[in-house]
Amino acid sequence: MQPKPINPGPEALRGAYRGAAGKKCLILALLAAALLLAVFYAAGTGTVPIAFQEMLRIAAGHEQVDPTHAYILREVRLPRIWMAVLTGVSLAGAGVIMQAILRNPLASPFTLGVSSGASFGAALAIVLGTSLFGFEQAVRSARWLIALNAFLFGGLAALFVYGIASLKRGSVAVLLLAGTAIGHLFSSGVSALKYFSGNEALKDLVVWLMGGFWGAGWETIRLLAPLVLLGIAVLMRYAWDFNTLGLGEEVAATAGVRVRRMRLVTLATVTLIASASIAFTGVIGFVGLVAPHIARMLIGVDHRFLIPAACLCGAIMLLVSDTLARSVLSPVEIPVGIVTSIVGVPFFVYLLIRKRREYWS
Repeated sequence: MQPKPINPGPEALRGAYRGAAGKKCLILALLAAALLLAVFYAAGTGTVPIAFQEMLRIAAGHEQVDPTHAYILREVRLPRIWMAVLTGVSLAGAGVIMQAILRNPLASPFTLGVSSGASFGAALAIVLGTSLFGFEQAVRSARWLIALNAFLFGGLAALFVYGIASLKRGSVAVLLLAGTAIGHLFSSGVSALKYFSGNEALKDLVVWLMGGFWGAGWETIRLLAPLVLLGIAVLMRYAWDFNTLGLGEEVAATAGVRVRRMRLVTLATVTLIASASIAFTGVIGFVGLVAPHIARMLIGVDHRFLIPAACLCGAIMLLVSDTLARSVLSPVEIPVGIVTSIVGVPFFVYLLIRKRREYWS
C-alpha cells in the first residue's frame, strides 16, 4: 500500500509563508544596501574624485573642507544622484505594472506611446520654442518649457491610447495595438521636426532624445520626489489585486477585483510618473523593461515584494549606468541612454532566447 499524502496543517503553512516572506525581506534589504553603496560610489567618482572621509565631513557641515569639493558634492553630484534614483524607481515601478496589467513580459513604461509623445513635446519646444497649449509665458526658461511639453504630450499620448481602448471595453490587445499606432504617429512628428530644424536645434533635440541628467537640480528633485513616491504608494495599494490578476481577468473579477477600475487608475499612475521623469531626463530605455525581470528572478512574482524590488533594481541600474556615463571617458560625458541600451540589449536578447515563463507569470 502507498502511504497516504500528509496534508500540512495551518501552522505549517503559516510557518512556510513566514519563511518565504523573510527571505524576500532579506533580498530587499540587500538591494537597499547595494543602492546605498552605489550612492556613495557615485558621490565620490568623477573628474574630481572626493574621498569617503571628506564626503562625511562635508555632510556633517565641517568647516575644514575644500569649498570646491563641497560645492561639487552638494550642488552637482547629489542632485544628479537623486535624479537617477527617482527616475530608476519610476521607470522600473511603471514597467512592472505595465507587464502585470497588459500580461505581456515585453511591456515597458513606453508601451502606450508615452516616450513618443514626450519626445514630440520636447521636440516642439526645442525646435519651435513653443507649445500647442500656450504656456510660453508661464514658464521661466526653455528647459522648463521642454519639460512641461514632454510631460503634457506624454500624458496626451496615453490618454489617446486608453480612449481608443475604452471603445473596446479596455481590451489588452487594443491597448497594445493603439499604443503602437499612437507611438508611430508621434514618432513621425519628431522626424518631421528633425527634418525642418536648424543645426543647433537638431543637436539639442538629439541630445535630449539620448537621455541624461545634465539639468538635475534641487528644484527639480523637490518637484519630482513627492510625485514619484506618491505614485509608487498608489501602485503598492493594488499589489494584492495584481497577484489575483495573474490568474486571469475572470478569476480576478470573481474574487472581487474591479479590473477595469484598477487598470484605469494604475495606468494613469504609471503614465504620470513615467512622463514626469522623462520630461526632465529625456528618453532612457530598457530600465523599465529589464529591472522588473531582474527583480522577478530574485524575488518571485508576489507584487507586494516585486514592486519595491523592481524599484530598487531600477534605481541601482540607472545610477550605476549614469556613473559609468560620466566617468568612463571623463571629462567627456556619454548620454546615459546609450549606456542603459548597451546593458539592456544583451539582457533583452537573453530573455528572448531563454523564454523562461516562470519569470513572467
